[in-house]
Amino acid sequence: MIVTERLILRRWHDADRAPFAAMGADPLVMQYFPSLLTHAESDVLIDRVEAHFSHRGYGMWVIQRRADDVFLGFTGLMDINFVSPIDKDVEIGWRLATHAWGQGYAEEAARASLAWGWANLAAARIVAMTIAANTRSWELMARLEMARRPDLDFDHPRLADADPMRPHIVYAIDRR
Repeated sequence: MIVTERLILRRWHDADRAPFAAMGADPLVMQYFPSLLTHAESDVLIDRVEAHFSHRGYGMWVIQRRADDVFLGFTGLMDINFVSPIDKDVEIGWRLATHAWGQGYAEEAARASLAWGWANLAAARIVAMTIAANTRSWELMARLEMARRPDLDFDHPRLADADPMRPHIVYAIDRR
């Protein structure tokens, strides 16, 4: 568990499944993903994250607001598990419910995740990826002092050749 000024980053509980499924079914939250998620698909993602925690000791933490224990989304670190120029790297990622947007929670949680990563992992760099249209995400990457790395951009191998979301851009931050 990680505690920040306003947030708790923690492992997943069964009670998180419903609000996470609601996020996965929200067209605004999922605007830059290939499709909305069913409740079952959301559950599979949580199970995959928990398996990563069990195997590697880290993963995507639930973001919970300290003031009222409300589920806000997730952030954290995961190993990349598909062939790409960054497949040996650790990825930082985040996804928040719309009610949590624009309040600095993503940045606060991501900074805490990066600090945890540098303190606990041997990674030489941490990367983040998105599609070019997702300005909110890559602007956060820049605020986190991640550098745009066009040399690491790639076409996501899990998406069809014609999918407009296939081209991914990469930001990275090196260990200091």
